[in-house]
Amino acid sequence: MRDIAFVAFLFAFIAIGFRKPFLFVLCFCYIDIVAPQRLSYFLINSIPISLIVFGLAIAGWLVADDKKDTRWSGRQTLLVMLLVYCWMTTIYADFPVEAADKWSWVWKALIWAIFLPLTLRTKLRIEALALILLLSAAAIAIAGGIKTAAGGGGYGSLQLLMSENYGLYEGSTMSCVAISIIPLILWYRRHGTIFPPDWMVSLFCFALVFACALLPVGTQARTGLVCLVVLALLSLRAVKHRLLYIAGAGLLAAAAIPFLPQSYTERMETIRSYKADQSASTRVAVWAWTWEYAKDNPFGGGFNAFLQNRVRVEKEASSPEEAASVYEEESRAYHSAYFEMLGEQGYPGTAMWLLLHVAGLVQMERIRRRYLKTRRGEEQWIAPLATALQHGHIVYLVGSLFVAIAFQPFIYMMLALEIGLTTYCRRRERDAGWRPLTAHRTVAA
Repeated sequence: MRDIAFVAFLFAFIAIGFRKPFLFVLCFCYIDIVAPQRLSYFLINSIPISLIVFGLAIAGWLVADDKKDTRWSGRQTLLVMLLVYCWMTTIYADFPVEAADKWSWVWKALIWAIFLPLTLRTKLRIEALALILLLSAAAIAIAGGIKTAAGGGGYGSLQLLMSENYGLYEGSTMSCVAISIIPLILWYRRHGTIFPPDWMVSLFCFALVFACALLPVGTQARTGLVCLVVLALLSLRAVKHRLLYIAGAGLLAAAAIPFLPQSYTERMETIRSYKADQSASTRVAVWAWTWEYAKDNPFGGGFNAFLQNRVRVEKEASSPEEAASVYEEESRAYHSAYFEMLGEQGYPGTAMWLLLHVAGLVQMERIRRRYLKTRRGEEQWIAPLATALQHGHIVYLVGSLFVAIAFQPFIYMMLALEIGLTTYCRRRERDAGWRPLTAHRTVAA
């Protein structure tokens, strides 16, 4: 029955795409995030549905889409450079077979991030992409939130629609992404037009925010808690009554503590004493190994270069009854996007990756300030969207300190959304000699 629902929805989505080719773009985003072919038991799990829709989206744009408003961004050039560099490191990788396996999906994520902004010519398309990203992530977040509220969960045991750690279905990854999309959810509640703001939209958005906030509890991922704290601090910039916000947040956190599972609070306490936690101690040791590895291999070792690591870990006693221990680990993953880039792509790849993200934050800040005080009604959505994307981006960058998600496709779709917003604003300003109409203070007589 579930397979029939997936097939019916996908075929309807694809069929409408032949009338409106941009819907192929949205359909691929949905497939890449939710992965219905992996959730299916027999009807579409043997069909390369992702590759088919990928081809339809690009072909639809080439054949039928109006390209007069298409603009290229410097960040797209940077993505092309990163793509070429990753291809080169894959050719000369330390583990060619394993590197080729990761490259098989990384190149699609990068190509899609390069292509996607070319299709975002209008406000409606920008909003539609934001909506499909939210709803696709919501399919996973809602399932995880319901299971958490029902008493399920646990580190490595909360199943998010599927049992394998694929894409956003990995607990720490989804915890980071779920917190990063909260600002975008709140933006849509106020400025969405596909589903105009009303009490039902507000109720759904608030429920989705609650589900996203529950995911760090259900997955017991320390990354999620760190991201939630970062988002709470970033939100201070957007709220009017900051003292009231701080007091309310403090009371809410204090009221929630008694309802948290003991296993969750115990795991969160290891943030302060990472040397007494085996997982955290191993991560730090792997980071140290990667740092030394990059000194000898400045251009990186290609994808999955961590397979050659061998680290010696000293774990402190977590209680008076427990003794300190020393153990060795090998082939341990990076558990950090920054060290993932450093180990696999070396200094040049890491520099390009960091520049890509820093440039995105700077552009969103520029747009936010430029449109913050505009008086035109049709511009009211721009500054809040730039702020929401910037806050979500910062949350991702903080969360990726502890999760190896340097090439997570969802994040690159968010980057493409930022690029699309930037080129939309730039095109509107340049083509019409247009400037934001801002409010002026009235000078008292």
